Amino acid sequence: MRMETGLCVVHLFCRPTGELDREAVIQAVKSAEADGAQVVTAAMLGHKCDLAVMALAPDLAVLRTLQTGLQRGGIEVVDSYVSITEVSEYAKGMPEDMLRDRLYPVLPPEGKPAFCFYPMSKRREGHANWYTTPFEERSEMMMEHGKSGRTFAGKIVQLVTASTGFDTHEWGVTLFAVTPEVIKDVVYTMRFDRGSALFGEFGDFYVGYLNDIDELV
Repeated sequence: MRMETGLCVVHLFCRPTGELDREAVIQAVKSAEADGAQVVTAAMLGHKCDLAVMALAPDLAVLRTLQTGLQRGGIEVVDSYVSITEVSEYAKGMPEDMLRDRLYPVLPPEGKPAFCFYPMSKRREGHANWYTTPFEERSEMMMEHGKSGRTFAGKIVQLVTASTGFDTHEWGVTLFAVTPEVIKDVVYTMRFDRGSALFGEFGDFYVGYLNDIDELV
C-alpha cells in the first residue's frame, strides 16, 4: 500500500533477544533500503530500549517487511510510533524547496549524530483548548515557536511528522543534533513558547546516538 503524498514513518524501539541473528538483522535493513526505504539506526540510552530503527518509505509494505525481518532476526520491538510526513496548515507560503523537505526529507543529516524522539499533542482542556482557539492566534503561536527553533540553526535538524489517526499522540518529533546538550537546550527553550507552555502535551523521550546497524548488533 503506497502513500499518495509524502512518506510513512515508523520508529521501532528495540532490544536484542537471546535468538539474535546478526546477519539476518543487517539483511533486513539492507533489503528495506534496496526497496526504497531510508533507514536510520541509533544506539539508545536508558532502560526503555537498546536500539532504535527509524524508517521512511512511500510503501507501507516495505516498512512492515522491515519490522518482520528484524523480529525474525531476534530483535524484540518494545515500543513503536507510526506517523507520516506532512506540510502543516501553518506552513503555507513557505518556499517550495522547504515544503518538499518536509514531505520528502533525506535522513540522517550529516554531522548531527545525537538522536532524540518524542511524541506530542495539543491540549483540549477548557482553559487551553488548541482546537477552539482561532486559526490566526494558533498561527501566531506557531510562528513564535518556529522563531525559537531557528535560533539553533546549524546545530539541529527537526522532523515533525503527523500521527493523528495513526498513533497515541498527534505528532512525532525527531531531532538530530551536533551534540546531546543541544537537544536539551532546544526542547527547554521552545517549551517557554506559548504554544508549548499552555497547549503542549508530551510523551516519553528516547535519546541516543546514530550508529550503523552492523555495529549496533
